[in-house]
Amino acid sequence: MDKKTLLILSALALVGAGASAQQRMNVLFILTDDFQNNAIRALGREDVHTPNIDYIYSQGTAFTNCYTNGAIGGALSMPSRAMIMTGRGVFEIAQDGWVIAPRHTMLPEQLRREGYRTFETGKWHSDFESFNRAFSEAENIYFGGMHRYEDGGHVTPLLMHYDPKGDYKNQKPFVGPKFSSEMYADAAVDFLTRSAGDTTPFFAYVAFTSPHDPRNRHPWYGTLYDPDTIRLPVNYRPQHAFDNGELQVRDEVVVPAPRDEATVRKELADYYGMISEVDAQIGRVIDALETSGKLEHTIVVFAGDNGLAMGQHGLMGKQSLYDHSIKVPLVVWAPGIPKGERNEGLCYLYDINPTLSELLGIPPAGSVTGRSLAAALKKGAKGETPRDRVWLAYSSIHRALVMDGHKYIVYNVKGKITEQLFDLRNDPWEMTNLLAGTPSKRVHKLAERYRAVLKEEMKRGNDFCDLDRPTADHGSWWEKDEKISWTDGVNLMK
Repeated sequence: MDKKTLLILSALALVGAGASAQQRMNVLFILTDDFQNNAIRALGREDVHTPNIDYIYSQGTAFTNCYTNGAIGGALSMPSRAMIMTGRGVFEIAQDGWVIAPRHTMLPEQLRREGYRTFETGKWHSDFESFNRAFSEAENIYFGGMHRYEDGGHVTPLLMHYDPKGDYKNQKPFVGPKFSSEMYADAAVDFLTRSAGDTTPFFAYVAFTSPHDPRNRHPWYGTLYDPDTIRLPVNYRPQHAFDNGELQVRDEVVVPAPRDEATVRKELADYYGMISEVDAQIGRVIDALETSGKLEHTIVVFAGDNGLAMGQHGLMGKQSLYDHSIKVPLVVWAPGIPKGERNEGLCYLYDINPTLSELLGIPPAGSVTGRSLAAALKKGAKGETPRDRVWLAYSSIHRALVMDGHKYIVYNVKGKITEQLFDLRNDPWEMTNLLAGTPSKRVHKLAERYRAVLKEEMKRGNDFCDLDRPTADHGSWWEKDEKISWTDGVNLMK
């Protein structure tokens, strides 16, 4: 690590080991749900209005090649959020994130032991017990995956108050009187307002449920979009080119395929509306942080838990390993961090855990396996991260590797193997499969190399699948000759 980087990290941490608590930096972690990695005007998506998120991008350094590691089941946000909390990969967490095991120390849990106030509002997609290990304060908590259509969706969110005893099983949810995003922003604003005169450092986790569906009703502050003005993504298709094994998952049947252009434009208009409404609430939270006088002593993180297809590749959901579904936004904004920078290096979303530890001058928990990005948060560090590759997983049927500007994806659907290879530098929308038709010997060798590296990464990451397992007698990548059920996956990851 060079001298300049050390100076930046010293400025961020402000103090070394043993310093008083009031000198430590605060953390404001803003997380969104089902947010496409580039559905942000600052990143060139001109159809969508995101002035407050754009401002965060202008003030910090964004990692434009950040990926969530994957999932066993269709609810990607559950493992993704558990990975953020624990700083561990998808096959290193317990039960696909449904439960966060006590042996996996969460970042807010660690900071709480260091004397931090730890606050949460919004979505918690894991168990009750881990919630109270992590947070000393909370309000307007949502325990679950999504605001259900039958309960009124985001318009009438079912929320809970903080219980110091953690007895949420016997607490009846109350109906929030405002749109979900506004309820969470209200709680965050109140916490930040109350923190103005408090010298105790804080970790505030604001976990929005937008822009996850239902998207059928927008609040008054959400920008309304005319579907006729929405441009289709260049990789729009009415339906996916082949059976990827998840064409009947919930996200795909809510708006059944094939989907014509008008249908996708309508869905995108509603989706952008949800993005704009959560953007408005993020603005309120940032304003409250500034009003509190804490802005210059706070590390702000903006991120998404996973992406969403919304018509790309003929898909609507997130149950794939294309960039629109597995790639996520990630920005870090703090004093000493370059403003408006775009770091193109590879990283995992769960790397933010040890990154924050290093920026705060606190050693990461012993259970953390992620790699700190702190050294990459310096001027001119484009492309410099601790990783030269990332591997991705979905269920027991999709695996992928991103390395050297290419992405290799391999599918095993009922014993049928399909391979894709994309040149991400020249084909960022993943439209041209280099392995289609009659590929050259060079492309074949490249795919073989990627497959070999992928197998190494899977083994290193404790994956229960084996790409070499399929034979005449066994068609799947795991011990049963069928797609793994979520229950089986959870039992393998206890």
